[in-house]
Amino acid sequence: MEKQVTMDVPDDLWPVADFFMQGLGGEIDFSNDHDVGLLLRGFFFLYVTIVILTIIAYKFGFAKKLPPMKSAVVYVMLIIGMFFITLIFGLNLPVAESLIVIAAVLGIYRFRLYRERKS
Repeated sequence: MEKQVTMDVPDDLWPVADFFMQGLGGEIDFSNDHDVGLLLRGFFFLYVTIVILTIIAYKFGFAKKLPPMKSAVVYVMLIIGMFFITLIFGLNLPVAESLIVIAAVLGIYRFRLYRERKS
């Protein structure tokens, strides 16, 4: 007899995580390949979204001119770190939503700084 391993899907996810986790229903059956595939696909898209938003926020707010190897190390560490952040906090906290706000505020700041320096 095969033991079924299931996990309940929370129904109170934050909007971005909820968008990527659509179609999971109320419960994930880990013996069903389709359910596991949907879960992994949703997590992957949430992770990629968080990484892209983190890179945008880093470029707008904190990036300095670095040599290519140092820059590569920064981005690799950013990519690795965001995996753990997404894994631990991605579904429970509004990580992607916060990064959207951060990127927007820093983008507006950079645009205004550019306009001020130009004139």
